[in-house]
Amino acid sequence: MLALRDLQKTRLACGALLIAALALAGCSSQIADLTPADAQAHPKEPGAYLPVHDLPPDRDQATIPPDKRAKIEAELAAARDRQAVAAKDAK
Repeated sequence: MLALRDLQKTRLACGALLIAALALAGCSSQIADLTPADAQAHPKEPGAYLPVHDLPPDRDQATIPPDKRAKIEAELAAARDRQAVAAKDAK
């Protein structure tokens, strides 16, 4: 009677291992097989984007005239000062 239980446990363990092996084998499908048939191929030539380290040709010229730049900086400084005062009043 004891040997019969051992045989049943062995069969159960082998069955569980077989099912696990089959389940894991199903997960090993190739990624390339999952792509649709009408998917576009990757271009062989690089795109028209500039490399990261290259700068546009007009980068050395100032884009904002100095008088407007000074006005903007003064407005930003005034806004910063107003926020500092408001933060002190809130405490």
